[in-house]
Amino acid sequence: MAGKAKSRKKKGRTLFGMISARALMLCAALLLGASYLSIWFNPAKAWFLTIFGLLLAPFALLNFCLLVWALLRRSRAFVIPLLALLPAAFLLKYYYQGGETEVQDEGDGIRIVSYNVGRFQSPARRLGIDGQKECADSVFARLRSLDADIICLQEYYSADPSRVGQQLSRVFPGYYIEYYVYPDSKGCYGNVTLSRYPFKSKDKIDFDKSSNLAIICDCRVGGENLRIYNCHFQSYSISLPYIATTIKGDYKEAVRYTGGKLRRSITLRPQQVDRVMESIEGSPVASIVAGDFNDTPASYTYHRLLKDRKDSFVEAGHGFGATYSIFRPFLRIDYVLFPQEYAAVSHEVLDWRYSDHYPIMTTIKDKT
Repeated sequence: MAGKAKSRKKKGRTLFGMISARALMLCAALLLGASYLSIWFNPAKAWFLTIFGLLLAPFALLNFCLLVWALLRRSRAFVIPLLALLPAAFLLKYYYQGGETEVQDEGDGIRIVSYNVGRFQSPARRLGIDGQKECADSVFARLRSLDADIICLQEYYSADPSRVGQQLSRVFPGYYIEYYVYPDSKGCYGNVTLSRYPFKSKDKIDFDKSSNLAIICDCRVGGENLRIYNCHFQSYSISLPYIATTIKGDYKEAVRYTGGKLRRSITLRPQQVDRVMESIEGSPVASIVAGDFNDTPASYTYHRLLKDRKDSFVEAGHGFGATYSIFRPFLRIDYVLFPQEYAAVSHEVLDWRYSDHYPIMTTIKDKT
């Protein structure tokens, strides 16, 4: 009798374990499925899906671990994470590029750099750099060393709004300059586009209820007209120190603050993207779209802007393409998207620690 009782208990524990394991796999699969949906749904209509899209890589990793665990236990439930991971196989190329990097002749290619300089603030202190001016000088020196043809900067900062043009002309001789900055109590900040090619025309797109923007510059490159969009789309603007301080005393306030910031950013960004796309679709000139999108490849933002364009990392990158230092290597939010008639010769994420972003550098060539 005692043996039968023990057997029933063991079977009960086994049954409970099987049910629990399958429930965990189903939950993980559903979370990953919600991440896929974030690509196709406009966040203005279902803003919460974007949060799942941001977590696609960790959810995919969770499902992969569950798949390995199920296979090791020879459980037929391995089918659940396996099916969940199938779409991820097609999205992997947007996060990671394997194989050896093929060295190609850049020749008469166009070298493009995009970098959110983060107003020349915080992380640089770890490099022994103290102060925004010292950080800015270091960034300028390294940018000059790249000898890029086009440089797109976001969150550029200057203490004196009236001297931005003079400063840029001094530190970037030989470049044509276009910028737009918003003044604040400590100076000004905004976007800057630098080009070796003269500008034929210039414009900007102001975004409603936001200090983010896009600068538009038309250039004549190799006998062809080319339009450059230097974009900085809505950021989350979440203060981690504020959350850490608030959550100790009032976690509800911390949740309200975080949720409000997320929702505002997620609902504003698609409106900004649509404004840029309206400009692109109304232009007869081929367009390069570069900058800080504040969204991953598993997003409406990315796939909307990718229309009729190529991604320099997908075409010529190597390894992980993450451009944001927090949660590296999962967050790739800075891009250079270019016209179909061009080919990417190279793409590199530069390991600079002057900002919470890493700069990206790519070279593209006209295939014709």
